[in-house]
Amino acid sequence: MTVKIILTEPNKILRQVSEPVEKVGQEEQKLMDDMLDTMYAANGIGLAAIQIGVPKRIIVMDISKDDSKKKPRYFVNPVIKNKDISKTTYEEGCLSVPNQFAEIDRPKKCEVDYLDYDGSKKTLHAEGLLATCIQHEMDHLEGILFIDYLSKLKKSMIVKKLSKQKSARIVV
Repeated sequence: MTVKIILTEPNKILRQVSEPVEKVGQEEQKLMDDMLDTMYAANGIGLAAIQIGVPKRIIVMDISKDDSKKKPRYFVNPVIKNKDISKTTYEEGCLSVPNQFAEIDRPKKCEVDYLDYDGSKKTLHAEGLLATCIQHEMDHLEGILFIDYLSKLKKSMIVKKLSKQKSARIVV
């Protein structure tokens, strides 16, 4: 298993719509293992394949708080079936938008159909942080970042700051 480089905004790849996975095989399982290692190494709770430059509809996440009791989840070709009309607000951050946080309103509950690590069809009824995390990661599959929910001014300020940080890293 390998820790991959996480792409950061601004990056055109993050704005791509991810492609469906034909079947879950060894290649996809290795990708999910690498994604999980990458997410844990970055202290994240969710990661979409596009964030490491792979435009496949694959998400991994683990919202467990206890490092000794990890509960990784794998979602291949996830589709949200039902979203609650009531909303909840969480302060969201993103591994592709480092050190930036904002309160985002999302449906409190959702139902997701997906394939698991072994390619079996599953349905998950999620609420709270799990529902928020799933919706956040599924946005990545559509080329959407949480900052896209902010005002144009806030979003442009964040993107400018990230661009400056990127160019500062490049200059040697």
